[in-house]
Amino acid sequence: MRLSPRVPPAALLPWSIGLLVLGAGAWWVCPDDACAVPAFDRAGLVLAWNWRDPVLDAAMGAVTWLGSLYVLLPLAAWVAWRLARAGRAGEARFLLAALLGASALSHAAKLWVARPRPDLFTAWGPMPADLSYPSAHAMQAAALALALLLVAPAGRGRAFLAALLAATVVLVGTSRIHLQVHFPSDVFVGILAAAGWVLGLRAFLPGRTAIRARFGAGK
Repeated sequence: MRLSPRVPPAALLPWSIGLLVLGAGAWWVCPDDACAVPAFDRAGLVLAWNWRDPVLDAAMGAVTWLGSLYVLLPLAAWVAWRLARAGRAGEARFLLAALLGASALSHAAKLWVARPRPDLFTAWGPMPADLSYPSAHAMQAAALALALLLVAPAGRGRAFLAALLAATVVLVGTSRIHLQVHFPSDVFVGILAAAGWVLGLRAFLPGRTAIRARFGAGK
């Protein structure tokens, strides 16, 4: 008999919080299926517009790529390969699942909420073709950053790594607002939802492994 492992409460809680954040954010920005621009979002976009500068625009245009799968997926694959070679195959799978799951979740939420991109000001560069809520760049960067921190070995270097990863996530999120391609709420909700996804996944994967080892996969 094949057993279906239960989802441990330690995974259900962060996953539930992540989904609750996505749902509450969607209700806030698109109540009754009519998307609006809350004062918080408007103020953030106005502030970003007032900070426009050719040098800063170019810098943000470069930094924003740190949230793209074109950059993150090869990085995650390389780290996962190193982990697998070191006998840490479970952590390698966790790392890839953290990134790919966050990306899939962000794009599913985009289709569900269908929030248009900002149009208060002119975007710096071409406007992405997909929908706005939540920010996939922010979710992907936050998910991989948190996953990398969770698999990093303990030691002095971990604090520096945490600061570096947090700064990267903040920069990616700020760049999406600065470039006028995302509302601030898209970014904040994306980061929080990514944290919920990754923390739940971290609790879920070891539980599945333990159950399979105990009962066997094919019994």
